[in-house]
Amino acid sequence: MKYTLDKHEQYCKFKPNEDKIDSTIAPVFKSEFVTMQAEGVKNVILDLSDVKYMDSSGLSALLVGNRIFSESGGILVICQVGEHVMKLVSISQLDKVLNILPTVEEGVDAVFMHEIESGLTSEESED
Repeated sequence: MKYTLDKHEQYCKFKPNEDKIDSTIAPVFKSEFVTMQAEGVKNVILDLSDVKYMDSSGLSALLVGNRIFSESGGILVICQVGEHVMKLVSISQLDKVLNILPTVEEGVDAVFMHEIESGLTSEESED
């Protein structure tokens, strides 16, 4: 699987350079999420601008990524979702579960908002 990884202090931008994420690529996709989380990445912005097709195994990988980063107190934000992929996500009603935003810039904002909210929540629990 070809992809670009752009690491920042608060998040990591992950962009698959594939036109489809199906059963041949999804296992690698999942393992990349696991590897990032194991390396200490808390927040991921997933840029799907190159992905034109995704099947159920690709959706499963998205759910795995969402669970992995949520459990570690972070967030997975999915951006630039194409029409076909968005249709599949909507039909599966995963648009109610996943964090999906139109642009990467909005994804970056969502990560920072999540970090602020997490900081406020941890301060309240210390009181």
